Amino acid sequence: MKALHLIAHGDPAQVVKIVDLPEPEPGPGELVIAMEAAAIHLADIKIMVGEEGFRKDTFPFACGYEGVGRVTAVGAGVTEYKVGDRVFPPRGIGVYAQKVVGRAANTLPAPEGDAAQLALTAINGLTAVVLLEDFGTFAPGDWILQNGANSNCGRYLIVLAKERGLRTVNVVRRPEMVAELTALGADAVVLDCEDEKELKRRVDAATGGATLPVGIDMVAGTATNRIAHCVATNGTVVNYGYISGEMCQVHFRELFWRNIKLVGMSTGRGLAIRSQETIRALQADLAAKIADGRLHAAIAATYPLAQYAQAFAHALRTGSDREGKVILLPNA
Repeated sequence: MKALHLIAHGDPAQVVKIVDLPEPEPGPGELVIAMEAAAIHLADIKIMVGEEGFRKDTFPFACGYEGVGRVTAVGAGVTEYKVGDRVFPPRGIGVYAQKVVGRAANTLPAPEGDAAQLALTAINGLTAVVLLEDFGTFAPGDWILQNGANSNCGRYLIVLAKERGLRTVNVVRRPEMVAELTALGADAVVLDCEDEKELKRRVDAATGGATLPVGIDMVAGTATNRIAHCVATNGTVVNYGYISGEMCQVHFRELFWRNIKLVGMSTGRGLAIRSQETIRALQADLAAKIADGRLHAAIAATYPLAQYAQAFAHALRTGSDREGKVILLPNA
């Protein structure tokens, strides 16, 4: 059986190695799962590079946070799954492998459907839910502002917000994204610019001057300040990413004169305040929406496990050079 192991921090193409391991056997209460698809997230790359906050202390480290697969063996005492069942393995167990072993109690059932799409359920889907539920109380018709709206999390948020009767105003960098996100269900799509006053004029024009109590920022750097300038006085900016590679910047006047609050969001923290029953129900609902096409992610490419170096290099690209998530197909 082949798997990817991180042996040090550095260039992913150099510090990740494909290794041969014995065929896994399930212990009591465990499952063996053959991986169909595994997502490559930015956080996975940050672990490999060894970015602060993502570094590992011991090696080798089994790579890969989430994916989808099928049960090939069950251990003693497992009654809820059988061989052939499709499942979501426990998160973070190293899914860049042909097979993984996980606790049945931490495994979730998965529906039929596109494996590459379903491999994104746990991170992007649950992140969108936490963003919608944990940072404000919204009534039908309320507006939510977000940048990086063409990301997969941003796309999920557009659809999930509309299901709740909420409207989204979405900031993007490329004109070709406007029609695409509008077709997805975005109520308004505006082009970003470096001038926060001009961006606010565009947002106001698109929303009819609506009050925006919450702005969601995944870009960081000066983009955070542009979102802050667009939200209402006493509003909140929620940051959950920094694709710019820069620290969040908010001008003194936004904080002092308008009482704008900047808060950070972590999907892990959001899930920690929810019961396992709630998380299971949320993931089942998201998976059903992905399986029937209501939620659809942009997939840049899929790669077999042996082409992991090319896959990681592709995942490191940005903007139009990538256009979606990169997915590993461990048993392709």
